[in-house]
Amino acid sequence: MSDEAPTPSRGRSRLRAAGDALAQLAPALRTPDRTAQPLFAQAPRAWQRLLPYAVVGIFVTTLLPVTITVLIGDYGADGGWAGALGVAQTVPLLLAVTRPLPAWLLVLLADTLGALLLTQADTVGGQSWPWPPMTVVGYLVVMACLGLRESVRTLVGVWLATGVLGAFLGFFRPSGSTDTAALLFVLSGIVLALTAALRGLGDARQRIAEQEVISEAERSRRTLLEERARIARELHDVVAHHMSVITVQADSAPYRLPGMPEPVREEFAAIAASARESLGEMRRLLTVLRSDGANGGGANGGGDGAALAPQPGIGRLQQLVEATVRAGQPVELSLAAAAVGVAPPAVDLSAYRIVQEALANVVRHAPGAATRVSVTVDEGEGEGSGQGEVLVLVVNGPARDAVVEVESAGTGHGLVGMRERVRLTGGTLDTGPLPDGGFRVAARLPLSAGGDMAAIDPNGKTEESS
Repeated sequence: MSDEAPTPSRGRSRLRAAGDALAQLAPALRTPDRTAQPLFAQAPRAWQRLLPYAVVGIFVTTLLPVTITVLIGDYGADGGWAGALGVAQTVPLLLAVTRPLPAWLLVLLADTLGALLLTQADTVGGQSWPWPPMTVVGYLVVMACLGLRESVRTLVGVWLATGVLGAFLGFFRPSGSTDTAALLFVLSGIVLALTAALRGLGDARQRIAEQEVISEAERSRRTLLEERARIARELHDVVAHHMSVITVQADSAPYRLPGMPEPVREEFAAIAASARESLGEMRRLLTVLRSDGANGGGANGGGDGAALAPQPGIGRLQQLVEATVRAGQPVELSLAAAAVGVAPPAVDLSAYRIVQEALANVVRHAPGAATRVSVTVDEGEGEGSGQGEVLVLVVNGPARDAVVEVESAGTGHGLVGMRERVRLTGGTLDTGPLPDGGFRVAARLPLSAGGDMAAIDPNGKTEESS
């Protein structure tokens, strides 16, 4: 019983090995891109690209002397004619690697001429005719090359031409000879079908690989657009608050500052009108951005209450870390008091979201790993330089157990969202694995964040790319 138990496992292992070998050879089996491109020219390894030349070369060097010997010894053909026929029937096989259809025409013509000449041979009786064994082998080599390159219509035409020619030559068959026309017709059909199927497998695998690349590009683009739309929704709340303050201040200025000249009153009225118009435009934009949230709360995953809630900032990082610790993730927070309340709204929100998304990645990819979060303020060089920065650093150690590989290609929502937020504020982002198996997220967000406001476009267009 112990000897029989591993048998299914060994069988599956052999099947997997065969499948892997075929998968590696699949790129070589697909249809060449150009007319005169050699067979297997697109193979990934050099020995695979040289394989057709080696195989055809072996057949030529073997068939040439055998053909001459058999024609002279078995069929009693003249030595000169035997040598000429041997060369004409075998040497064109070398052309089949790059141009199998012309090679087939040359071989077919030489084989037909040889069949007609053999009708006058001394000992053709009792021998194979019109296709001697060497002719059948050489012809099948050409059929294999044709099946790996030509279209199905061409292959059907070649196969039918082989059968029609064999039937036509049957009218001239010498008495006592063995008719091999049907044999070649059947064998050539089998070879054409098998090689065409292998080529079809290679083409199918190539199309699948190309489709996977396209799908991955589309998935990355969709992820980027979703992140940009989410960031735009959040920034709307920040900008709308400031626009509302401008509107209120401009409308109330004549009452707070009595005795204001009429031109100044008109100027404040124009400011208030422009601010109200801008608020209206932003509300219409927000309606478009949140149109997909009617049924599910939009990208933020909440309902209307979540969409209308105040946007978080650096001051709420303590609550975020405490919630992560309660979820079982050991996190240590170092938050400089100078970082709270000094950052512009866009930087304040971006810093919070970067930490939030970094912790989410730690929970997914390195559960249980010790994590440190640090948010500080760098005042910059020189007094009054105005070049201060908020420094956000999230570092985690290796996971305690085997988990999914840390995201490093930048195709997930976490790193995409971080990059978009950092680019919005004009900062820099540095992410990557650590030597001990952990991961690092470091962001520098300038306090004078002019940023790239045009970069956040729901249609995915930026000033850089447009």
